[in-house]
Amino acid sequence: MNNGTNTTESMKLKFLFVSLESLSGDLAWTIKKEGHDVKAYIKEKSDSDVYKGFIDKVEDWKAHVDYADVVVFDDVEFGAEAEKLRKKGKLVVGGSIYTDRLEMDRDFGQNEMKRHGVPILPHRHLSSYDEAIQFIKNNPARYVFKPSGNIPSSGKGLLFIGQEEDSRDLIEMIEKNKDVWQKKAPVFVLQKFVQGVEMGVGAFFNGKDFIYPVNINFEHKKLFPGNLGPFVGEMGTSMYWSKSNKVFQATLEKMLPALRESGYVGYIDINCIVNGSGIYPLEFTSRFGYPTIQIQQEGIISPMGEFLYKLAKGEKFELKTKHGFQIGVRIMIPSYFVPKREASDTINTYRDLPIMFKNPRNMEGVHIEDIKMENGVWRVAGVSGVLLVITGSARTVAEARRKVYSRVANITVQNMFYRVDIGTRWFADSDRLQTWGLL
Repeated sequence: MNNGTNTTESMKLKFLFVSLESLSGDLAWTIKKEGHDVKAYIKEKSDSDVYKGFIDKVEDWKAHVDYADVVVFDDVEFGAEAEKLRKKGKLVVGGSIYTDRLEMDRDFGQNEMKRHGVPILPHRHLSSYDEAIQFIKNNPARYVFKPSGNIPSSGKGLLFIGQEEDSRDLIEMIEKNKDVWQKKAPVFVLQKFVQGVEMGVGAFFNGKDFIYPVNINFEHKKLFPGNLGPFVGEMGTSMYWSKSNKVFQATLEKMLPALRESGYVGYIDINCIVNGSGIYPLEFTSRFGYPTIQIQQEGIISPMGEFLYKLAKGEKFELKTKHGFQIGVRIMIPSYFVPKREASDTINTYRDLPIMFKNPRNMEGVHIEDIKMENGVWRVAGVSGVLLVITGSARTVAEARRKVYSRVANITVQNMFYRVDIGTRWFADSDRLQTWGLL
């Protein structure tokens, strides 16, 4: 293959996806459907049957590096490996030692923002829960508790937003849970709470510069409609593509020199709280987001294989995207609530159950998560209980909502659940963002 060519038209590429757990199978499947060769490695043994029938899986990713034209690391913790391969001249989409640390070490991420002129909220990085209690008592205010490190989705529920102005509710939570939390989240952050609209701004980076347009997204992180219940990572998201804007310029754009120096290639996002007083960045995601990447595919017109190849090569180009809004809804089943590493009757009950479609010829906007295919039948796989992401795109949020939920209605899985209000935040949030001059 000639790496000097600037197009992948009628070029069959070989992609190797490397994962800690089942995350990027839908992206890999998309690239396979575009006509490329795809292999995938998943370290987590409980995910051994996930993606079976969709993509080819391997037991040792390092043995297949020479096979690949592009190696894709889909999570943090692979930064050192990605850097080694880049130095050898390999085309890599994935992190760096620096960007891994930006996401996993919240204190480092905050300090790096500050160093590059991005305003940050007061915060304190701690490893002692007794020290945290004393700090809050000495500095009464409303705080957010966040675990630090590469926390799996099952650990997202530890995040706690104090509701009391002196955080006495957070103190009580810590006092009752500190022994348990010390094991699950030995390092954590207390961050000053600020009221406003929560939104993310992200962009793809080719090792030298950002690829435009940028992505503006609004995650729905709690389990139940109305933003109630525990934090579960993400139940769905609404988003749109934008030219460079005030939020991007005040946050992510300022990180350009550091990202360039690190050689990072991939997607990077900063989650923010914005209000009439300012833009307050909270944390980095220096990898593909899930289900963000599935929903982004709904809005990306460029072929994904061609796009990732150009990105890894460091080419400068403009991503072709749809106008309007994209919405994604996650479909789950009750085994989601069972700890992944515990064998249980619940997981065994749901494993292998079929995923049925009322109209199997209408598969638009259907993106896979932890499922497999046997004899043409889609079935529950793995242990996560996260099955599908259903997406829709339209010129308005209301139209995108109608489209995505009509697609959800095409699916039947025993005891499946999902949020019915993904996207509704936009109607209030957009008014406030417009008032603050951020749209």
